[in-house]
Amino acid sequence: MRAMVFDGSSPVLAERDLPERTPAAGELLIDVLACGVCRTDLHVVDGELSEPKRPVIPGHEIVGRVAARGADVTKFEIGDRVGVPWLGRTCGVCPYCASGRENLCDDPAFTGYTLDGGYAEQVVADSRYCLHLPERYDDAQAAPLLCAGLIGYRTLSMAGDAKRVGIYGFGAAAHIVAQVARHQGRAVYAFTRAGDATAQQLARRLGAAWAGGSDEAPPDPLDAALIFAPVGALVPAALKAVVKGGVVVCGGIHMSDIPAFPYAFLWGERRVVSVANLTRADGEAFMKIAGEMQLDIEVTRYPLAEANRALDDLRAGRVSGAAVLMVR
Repeated sequence: MRAMVFDGSSPVLAERDLPERTPAAGELLIDVLACGVCRTDLHVVDGELSEPKRPVIPGHEIVGRVAARGADVTKFEIGDRVGVPWLGRTCGVCPYCASGRENLCDDPAFTGYTLDGGYAEQVVADSRYCLHLPERYDDAQAAPLLCAGLIGYRTLSMAGDAKRVGIYGFGAAAHIVAQVARHQGRAVYAFTRAGDATAQQLARRLGAAWAGGSDEAPPDPLDAALIFAPVGALVPAALKAVVKGGVVVCGGIHMSDIPAFPYAFLWGERRVVSVANLTRADGEAFMKIAGEMQLDIEVTRYPLAEANRALDDLRAGRVSGAAVLMVR
């Protein structure tokens, strides 16, 4: 089995031949068709997330077909197309799991971080955390749904009934969630890197009411702001842009330090909240929405062996939409 492996010594992945695995009870052996390249993968290989499994195969936006089933698997059949997301396993017994908040589990496992992921020809995954995928999307289009889409959906959900929604960082997650927000009747305001005409054009094509640099003020006050760029300085900027009672939702797993800002930016019952991981209920709800509407998924395809180039392009901001490794 070919795989791109992170050993912790360098951000450059090594291509290796590894033995195939046999699924244990409750697990699926999956032939990987495509795997999205997510900013979280960058945080792993760049050392911004502590304590990854080492060595580890990155990748948690996995689309594949079931090649074999362990005992007691009932949710999937051999040959089914399946999605494997970031949340790979939870303990099921901690107070968070017991109260329906498995995204906050005290003893979780994450695909491509503490479990081997999808930068490989095969992956083994816990069937209970895998998802059925809408048939209307091809393999490359379906891959970003499994994190960019899911985390974007959870982030948007935390904005409540906000009608004017600002999105900071118009990449993989933002270009999907912007379409969901428009489908829900919300107005979208897109904030990109200063001067990034390509991202601004994409945002307008997807229905944004306005698109500009993150150093600009929107033409209208925002009810909520969603931050996907890992830049702490965007938090006070977003607070300045939202109305009293508005919310700023930080949708990333990692962010640079938030600089000091005047209390006046927060006053007026404005709120800053974060999103942590996802639940299986999030996955099922979002895949239902994705199946009901036709999302325009912008992807740039790379061969598996060029995973390092894909990561470099993402790191440098050269990817429009989502980067996807095509394995088969």
